[in-house]
Amino acid sequence: MTIRCIIDTDPGIDDAVAILLALASPAFDILGITTVAGNIGITTTTRNAGRICALMGRPVPVQAGAAGPLARKGFDTAEIHGADGLGGVAFPASATLPGADAVGFLAETLTREPAGSVWVLTLGPLTNIARLVQDHPEAAARIGQVVAMGGAVRDRGNIGPRSEFNMAADPEAADIVLGAGLPMVLIPLDVTRQVRATPDDCAALHAAGTPQAEFSARLIEAYFQSTTVTGPGAESRPLHDPCVMLYALDPGLFGLEAMGLSVDLGPTRDAGALTPDAARPQVQVATSVQGRAAVARLIAGLA
Repeated sequence: MTIRCIIDTDPGIDDAVAILLALASPAFDILGITTVAGNIGITTTTRNAGRICALMGRPVPVQAGAAGPLARKGFDTAEIHGADGLGGVAFPASATLPGADAVGFLAETLTREPAGSVWVLTLGPLTNIARLVQDHPEAAARIGQVVAMGGAVRDRGNIGPRSEFNMAADPEAADIVLGAGLPMVLIPLDVTRQVRATPDDCAALHAAGTPQAEFSARLIEAYFQSTTVTGPGAESRPLHDPCVMLYALDPGLFGLEAMGLSVDLGPTRDAGALTPDAARPQVQVATSVQGRAAVARLIAGLA
């Protein structure tokens, strides 16, 4: 099956690895990339999306989207992703100027293409998708499937005790999207933390020799350098966003559970935290993953 899709993203080290996998795989027909502020500001995330496409020689349309959350201040994670968002890994400049209307591009593409034929793969805060739901509900209803990295359901958070970065960066947007009744697969920290790259995996990517494998190895190595971990897990780093592409390529790697989810909209560090809620529309939530098989699939796809 060819996955006709739009990637909504805030690159970002692991976003970049995910996009490289999609650009390298013949299984994906990427209609466009829309960007959102999240890991770093919108100017940088948009520039990074263009540079990733330039590395691969792929003139995929890039459209800049939301410069901030719907209703609150955003985050800055330069200490993890570097001031350039890509851990200091030098990508070639893009020769193509991006557009400036991500939501309009999403609406136009979804309206033009057959209903249900286009997936939206989201790797960052859900601000653009929430605006699509609010401003163009008929177009949003034509989405074939949303596959989103975000949230923590039973696991601990990475921003607050129960909140994950993408959801915490724009809780109001997450609430709108999770309440919209869209066909949706959510891939939370509960499983992404089990898909972990080791130095040996980086060595395998270097050995593969393709540009996408080489640059993914450099990105993951930058992730090691920017994050200090002691104790269990110190020898590896989680690959959160590539799990979206891995699910699209091989859903059998993941176990799913249907549930409704409410979003904490309060002012505390748990803003964006998810709680199972039977009164909310059901989405499919990944609750298990074959972690090492997923990493092997990633390396094979990049090689």
